[in-house]
Amino acid sequence: MPHAKTSYVCLPCRASYKQPYPGAHDSDRVCPRCAGALVHVGSAFAAPKRRDTAAWRTLSVLLHAGVRFHKSCCGGPGYRPRTLREVRERMAYARAGGEPFARVLVRRDL
Repeated sequence: MPHAKTSYVCLPCRASYKQPYPGAHDSDRVCPRCAGALVHVGSAFAAPKRRDTAAWRTLSVLLHAGVRFHKSCCGGPGYRPRTLREVRERMAYARAGGEPFARVLVRRDL
């Protein structure tokens, strides 16, 4: 039986790759297109279409905030904003309330 795989993305190329889980002796993964660093996003990740630049911008904000797409006990990664408008609303809420940005991004309700 093959080993389980997880998703990695290259933000500049807007590409997603399934690769084996990182092991103890694995080095950093590199993009086969640009040789840039791949970001480990988790096994519950569904990549947007390459031409959907707004979705990739939203994904970039999530990844830079430390949000990943790992499966939870209930099956999925939980809530993640899908549009830049949702991200902006959550940024404003985080600034007003003083709550950490990464925590506000994954909350279902504001």
